[in-house]
Amino acid sequence: MPILEKGLLGWAYQVSALLQIRHLCSLTLIAACLLAAGNVFAQEDKKTDDDKPADPDTGESTVEEKTLGLLPNPLQKYGVKFAATYIGEGLGNSSGGLKQGAIYEGRLNLAVDVDLEKLAGIDKLTFHANMFQIHGDGLSRSNLQNFFVVSGIEALPSTRLYEAYFEKQWGNKKVSLRFGQLAADSEFFNTKYTDVFTNASMGWPAITSLDLPSGGPSPPLAAMGMRLLVNVTDQLSVLGGIFDGDQAGPGPGDPQERNRYGVNFRINDPPLLLGQIQYAWNNKKGDENPAGQIKFGAWRHLGSFADQRFASNGVSLASPASSGKPLLLSGDIGGWMVFEQKLYRIPKSDDRGIGFFTRVAGAPADRNLIDLYADTGIEFIGLSDARPNDKLGIAAGYAHVSKRAQALDADYRALVNLNWPMRNFEGLLTAVYQYQIRDGWTLQPNFQYIIHPGGGATNPSGPLAGTPLKNASVFGLRTTLKF
Repeated sequence: MPILEKGLLGWAYQVSALLQIRHLCSLTLIAACLLAAGNVFAQEDKKTDDDKPADPDTGESTVEEKTLGLLPNPLQKYGVKFAATYIGEGLGNSSGGLKQGAIYEGRLNLAVDVDLEKLAGIDKLTFHANMFQIHGDGLSRSNLQNFFVVSGIEALPSTRLYEAYFEKQWGNKKVSLRFGQLAADSEFFNTKYTDVFTNASMGWPAITSLDLPSGGPSPPLAAMGMRLLVNVTDQLSVLGGIFDGDQAGPGPGDPQERNRYGVNFRINDPPLLLGQIQYAWNNKKGDENPAGQIKFGAWRHLGSFADQRFASNGVSLASPASSGKPLLLSGDIGGWMVFEQKLYRIPKSDDRGIGFFTRVAGAPADRNLIDLYADTGIEFIGLSDARPNDKLGIAAGYAHVSKRAQALDADYRALVNLNWPMRNFEGLLTAVYQYQIRDGWTLQPNFQYIIHPGGGATNPSGPLAGTPLKNASVFGLRTTLKF
């Protein structure tokens, strides 16, 4: 079959699958589109930072960011803007995990944003792309073997394309469509009060990064797809997205090795569907009342998922009679809730103050390693007039190992080794302070305490199966430079 025909058939399959988004509030989305058509002339004083391309390093808009002012942008008047960010950090665990040690890792992020209305006269069409140059080791991978990956930039060393997409808007920023290679973590399941934290799960949480193929569309692997955002009113918005369900493609080994340079551009895998409805209050610029927001979302994946306990021949994977291949189950679903609230607002400021967040998510136990997830935290933003851009964050997280995975551990204990460790949950306690040296340059000392890394033991199917893991203390220092 010709390549073009295969590609068209693949997209046709995914588009047809989008009809199943009714499981993810599709009726709400359709109603929102109709309501939006009647509200295109609504006020434009909503805080719209969440609608702009987000820097994966800081969560800030790549269009309106604070920088060192060192990167020339001679084409900005024509609608072309370049951005560069470097993150370097040292991390070490003084106790716990698989072994103790320290690492250095870094990531250079190069981005371009193009306003095609300014450049070529195409109404309300923009283009965004960015690439990573990743280097160094990863503490979670090398030392900890834990679920809450201790750094949001941890990845295998590589130079890779991340996002590359077009965005079309209609009305007064009421409807927008993104299409191309996309990430989901900046819009789905997110909260603005996690931007200070360096742990990866405070962005794209451990339940989705562990349960979805190739970690889902999040750093460092975005996926081909489309996302529709409808701002029904200044307070109510709905999101729907369809993504290729395995951006690295099926196969053995690490997904980052299977899609090493981020240019696989896969479109033929069973799709991943995401939906979210969100309602905000007191979210207008200058509103003196504390702002807040609640979000409800869900995912549905149409691919096959490995049973966490049973082999394809119906016996436990721990049994000598096992086929060695897991039983495959059809599809996967999950849901989440996000709540965020400004607890205190510095007078005459939209952003400074104290913010609180909490997130909860769940997924079926038979085909997912994590079946229950929760995190919560508080962020102090610019409380001192002398340090208006400094931030302090304190948070906790919980990831429960599914009952089916725990049953497999019990089988190993009964059939292989009476002392086989039983996994139960992993917990996270973390505190981070972000000190701004000047616009575009920050330092972030951080501490993380990992309770029961990996749920308390290594993966039974991994090379170090059955190794207990003790609680780990992690100390880190990150610097971020936005040129």
